[in-house]
Amino acid sequence: MSRFTLRLPETLHQQLANLADGEGVSLNQYIVYALTRQVTLAYSVSAVSKEDIQQQKLSFNTLVQDLGKASSSEVSAALAEREMASPEKDLDLHTVALLQEKIQDAAKAHSKADGTD
Repeated sequence: MSRFTLRLPETLHQQLANLADGEGVSLNQYIVYALTRQVTLAYSVSAVSKEDIQQQKLSFNTLVQDLGKASSSEVSAALAEREMASPEKDLDLHTVALLQEKIQDAAKAHSKADGTD
């Protein structure tokens, strides 16, 4: 966990303290919640256009064809160079299922809007 010092106008500080008190949490917890909520709102699931999907398929097929030409030692070397990343602790199976559902809903809405239902 990192630490961040922030100067706030006294009125904003008091408003945040009142909101935190109303929620029964510490000021720090409330500010972390409020910032997390705001950052989350900045990211949304959106449908991908058919042109983008076709381009991705073409790129993927080209990649697969190129990979088919690599020797096993080249594949091993590429795998050895990759960056390993740990999954985010809050990204559990339930969260993944919810995200998949949102993606499907967005795709359905996009299809209805395009008339390609």
